[in-house]
Amino acid sequence: MAPLAWMILLGDSLHNFGDGLTIAAAFSIDVSSGISTTIAIFCHEVPHELGDFAILLSTGMSFRKAMALNFLTAIACLSGFYIGIPIAQDEDARHWIFTVAAGMFLYVALTDMLPELKNGAKNALTVVVQNVGLLAGFAIMLLIAIFEDSIKV
Repeated sequence: MAPLAWMILLGDSLHNFGDGLTIAAAFSIDVSSGISTTIAIFCHEVPHELGDFAILLSTGMSFRKAMALNFLTAIACLSGFYIGIPIAQDEDARHWIFTVAAGMFLYVALTDMLPELKNGAKNALTVVVQNVGLLAGFAIMLLIAIFEDSIKV
């Protein structure tokens, strides 16, 4: 297996583990916080996992093997969730989990997305699609923040 594939798989496993910790910490506050955090992470994870899958395929990995290994990295989210449930009962630990998760989101946005947005626009359609994606993401996050207290389960 190519070194790039190993890097993607290891990094994605750690990232998904952190997502699981974050979801557990959010559910330890209340159900509506857990649901809104899960929705936000889901919106982040769909394009992230598709990108990782494309990178695994570009390393020469077969479709089936890339799909199986990508699924295994997703299991790390469940591990993080189950480990995070007892840890997140402590309020100080919960704050640290949220701090690290926010830092991870900011890091990804500033190191991966921002340079691509700045240098990746080859034509006007690309600029429009990128900006629509950003605005849609902002709108979803804003709606979650506004209506988080209204979510009833």
